Amino acid sequence: MLSASDIKRVREETPGCKDYIHFNNAGASLMPVSVITAIKNHLDLESGIGGYEAAEEEQSRIKDFYNRAAILLNCESQNIAYTSNATDAYARALLSIPFKPEDVILTSSNDYVSNHLAMLALEKRLGIKIEILPNTPNGEVDVSALEERLRLNPPKLISLTHVPTNSGLIQPAEQVGQLARAHNVLYLLDACQSIGQLELDINRLQCDYLSATFRKFLRGPRGAGMLFVSDRILSSDLHPLMVDMRGATWTSERTYELQQNASRFEDWENSYALLLGASEAIDYTNQLSLAAIEERVSSLSSMLRSRLKEIRGIRLLDKGKRLAGLVTLTIDDCDPGELKQFLSQERVNSGISHRHVALVDFKEKGANWALRLSPHYYNTEDEVNVVSNILKNFQSSRT
Repeated sequence: MLSASDIKRVREETPGCKDYIHFNNAGASLMPVSVITAIKNHLDLESGIGGYEAAEEEQSRIKDFYNRAAILLNCESQNIAYTSNATDAYARALLSIPFKPEDVILTSSNDYVSNHLAMLALEKRLGIKIEILPNTPNGEVDVSALEERLRLNPPKLISLTHVPTNSGLIQPAEQVGQLARAHNVLYLLDACQSIGQLELDINRLQCDYLSATFRKFLRGPRGAGMLFVSDRILSSDLHPLMVDMRGATWTSERTYELQQNASRFEDWENSYALLLGASEAIDYTNQLSLAAIEERVSSLSSMLRSRLKEIRGIRLLDKGKRLAGLVTLTIDDCDPGELKQFLSQERVNSGISHRHVALVDFKEKGANWALRLSPHYYNTEDEVNVVSNILKNFQSSRT
């Protein structure tokens, strides 16, 4: 559990807390000073001695990124690849799979929009098929239906978004992983929203790939992501569609040899300032304990949902046995832009998800948009009450 002194300290180490109530952590969290400093220091070093020279001087700290990420996911450093963002990581994993016409990808009605667009592009180009798994009445993927589907005719890939961008739903990622492993089906997990707020253990998740970002609940910089790649993938010849000299060695005019670790999924050119910032973000999280973070985020988001239920005209949209730190709501006959502006004027940061980012899910919920309020561990109970009162005042002003 994070103590009152812990919360006080992390707020003091987070400059943005002084001026805003930041409930847009599902978009991008506020960075702590240590992350900001790591980025600035490396940019200063590059400006003083040159980019290549700065990377060479910081090799030990750059290498430590992989060790810290491995601790975060309970895996080995050789299984971690640094990428420019989560969508980039997801695409590198997806395009490493040798799809053939009629191959099936099983996914959910809550898949992330960019992931689904990538699959639709493959459907158009390669003739694969996308199947959306049914949900339970609670909203999660129906694991029993998945098991039956795997028995009948295993797909090429299961693609699952652990926590959607448009909902507080937490998918049963571990149960899906168990079934995927039992039926020898490739499993790609998007942990973009879950990493940094939930405990993630690769040994329990049993995924072949896990894509993630740093800007959300990990509190790192934008423009930084990572990809976990399993030993099963690394022992095969699977690699990104466009491997470069970071991922392979050119051995003859018509041959190349893959790196034996996850660096085969990386590019030669990276922003090492952002990588070092991401490394500091992981270290900050590891020091606090993800179990304590998960408890704190769950407590604040549950409190927020309870307060919002009391406000006339607000309809909460979150479904699921377990809910994450994304509180989503809609208001009938309300302009979402007007609502967001009202919150911004009160110095509250929030996010809006529009229908096009969650077509299937929003259709099922009868919603055209959702306001996202996503508290993190550095937020306070007082801030939850303030935001709830602001929304109550907004509703009162509309009558």
